[in-house]
Amino acid sequence: MTIRLEIITAERVLFEGDVDALAAPGVEGEIGVLPKHAALMTVLQPGDLRYRVNGAEEEFAVTGGFIDVRGDRVSVLADAAERLDEIDVARAEEAIARARQRIEEHTGDVDLERALRSLRRGQARLNVTRRRRRPAGVPSREGGA
Repeated sequence: MTIRLEIITAERVLFEGDVDALAAPGVEGEIGVLPKHAALMTVLQPGDLRYRVNGAEEEFAVTGGFIDVRGDRVSVLADAAERLDEIDVARAEEAIARARQRIEEHTGDVDLERALRSLRRGQARLNVTRRRRRPAGVPSREGGA
């Protein structure tokens, strides 16, 4: 039994197909979706979105958006999403450094919130690349496998 998954941004459809399971970064924690999941609509936070097909896992960095689960169909409407091979690690590291500097030097709540969002987006991108480049069986620094 599978779930029909669509991952869509304003620019393109990143993925459309049947998957065995899905994990997404919800605002209150990670959301796991299996076939026959209850209807659900929620906001996504920056993080990694993973799906599994025939035992193989694919992963995207998402910067936010929405997830809509209805029956055996899941639509992910992402603000932005990138596959591992699309992530520019140096650019993500530079964005994190700029965001940290803005956080340290913030002059108002609006600047701070924008810098924190930028920091979370950059960290989401790097987390995806680090997880995929780690040898199998070696745990991440975050404590996951």
